[in-house]
Amino acid sequence: MQRRIAITGVGQGLGRSLAHRFITLGHTVCGCDLDGGAIAQLQQQYAAPHQFQSDPFQSRLFQSHLFQSVDVTRPDQVNAWAESILEQGAPDLLINNAGYTPPMAAFWDLPAVEFDRTLAVNVQGVVNVLRAFLPAMVAQQRGIIVNLSARWGRQGAANAAAYCASKWAIEGLTQAIALELPAGMAAVTFSPGAVHTHALEVVYGAEKAATYPSPDEWAEQAAETLLAIAPEQNGQALP
Repeated sequence: MQRRIAITGVGQGLGRSLAHRFITLGHTVCGCDLDGGAIAQLQQQYAAPHQFQSDPFQSRLFQSHLFQSVDVTRPDQVNAWAESILEQGAPDLLINNAGYTPPMAAFWDLPAVEFDRTLAVNVQGVVNVLRAFLPAMVAQQRGIIVNLSARWGRQGAANAAAYCASKWAIEGLTQAIALELPAGMAAVTFSPGAVHTHALEVVYGAEKAATYPSPDEWAEQAAETLLAIAPEQNGQALP
């Protein structure tokens, strides 16, 4: 069955690879990113309505993909993006992927602007997206919400206080929302593990990061996992 999927942070890394994989599988993707140049590339690459690829007997065309430049820390921009999607109905799958990884440093050495930026993107950005989409999703009493977390959202790590704080917040937020959702919906966190992204290079350095799977390699399996999430998994921390 074809799904409408809304996903933040599609300009690079995990988000871009997930968007591509979902589209390859025949789903409609509505994505956003702060990087206007990356969004322009996606708009050009996926300009035409796509055909449902997983069923060779399906011939009708579906709604075009939608990509917009959005700063998730700006509620006005998030709301405008959400409204353009909700005109066609609430998404079946909402993925909060956009994130920021600050430089590795002891808590007292990390500039306040870096700490604040991390919380603004990783926490308030997720809150803004959830506020924009949840009322419509709850009204139709179906849909899956996936908030990307990390191992450091489930255990502490030296020199990563800001990032840990942001992801621990997402874990708690998701568990609370899960208790409020009606039957037929689910909110989960999803830890992608170690993948060779810019964020991993910030943590491990480019040489070590390059030894891990690429975003495209990761997305082949991750997309299937995300599409298979069921209401019965509400509140779980995955994988």
